[in-house]
Amino acid sequence: MITSRTAKECGTADFGWLQARYTFSFGHYFDPKLMGYASLRVLNQEVLAPGASFQPRTYPRVDVLNLVLQGSAEYRDSEGNSVRVEAGEAALLSTQANVSYSELNTRANQPLTRMQLWLDACPEHENPLTQKMTLPDAKHFLLASPDGENGSLQLRQNVWIHHLDLKPGEQISLPIRGPRAYLQSIHGQVDALGAVSHESQKLACGDGAFIHQENSLTVSASTPLRALLIDMPV
Repeated sequence: MITSRTAKECGTADFGWLQARYTFSFGHYFDPKLMGYASLRVLNQEVLAPGASFQPRTYPRVDVLNLVLQGSAEYRDSEGNSVRVEAGEAALLSTQANVSYSELNTRANQPLTRMQLWLDACPEHENPLTQKMTLPDAKHFLLASPDGENGSLQLRQNVWIHHLDLKPGEQISLPIRGPRAYLQSIHGQVDALGAVSHESQKLACGDGAFIHQENSLTVSASTPLRALLIDMPV
């Protein structure tokens, strides 16, 4: 089964220094039916004004994945760790109890645009506090996984995050390991076809789709497409 969640249906915010779109309940946006999906707690696309920052705050026990689409960000914690992330790079923060984290747009004359995901972290797993990778120029690659396979970022949860970058007319079929997955179009239009239900959904820029009980998904791009497939077996 494939159920779309269009960008227009998502929560939004415009505070001047911050513009945001929220897939799930976050901040002032609250929908009791959309508190997350399996271990995926947060999926936001946010734009920070030049020089803007999020002040230090604590997190629940989650892995915070930041995918920078435009500009440059710096992430700091109260333990003195920091990582700078440019467009075309991603960073993973393994949040800890009693540690606060901040985010800064390091550019004084350019907005920062990024995707941010929160994933529940297993209590028995510990990883490096910060990880960073440069995104390869590839049609498909593994962005994050439980074991850091193929150079991917290592999560504290059984989740596999695939990054897709397709040209118009290209398609790819990916296996899905468990009962749930989520497909997010970062930009571009896509047709998503489930192998079990044979259901198809068309997604536009910013749209997403809940994938349920499909053992594989075929993604076809009708325009230049950049997307994430978040595979969540539990």
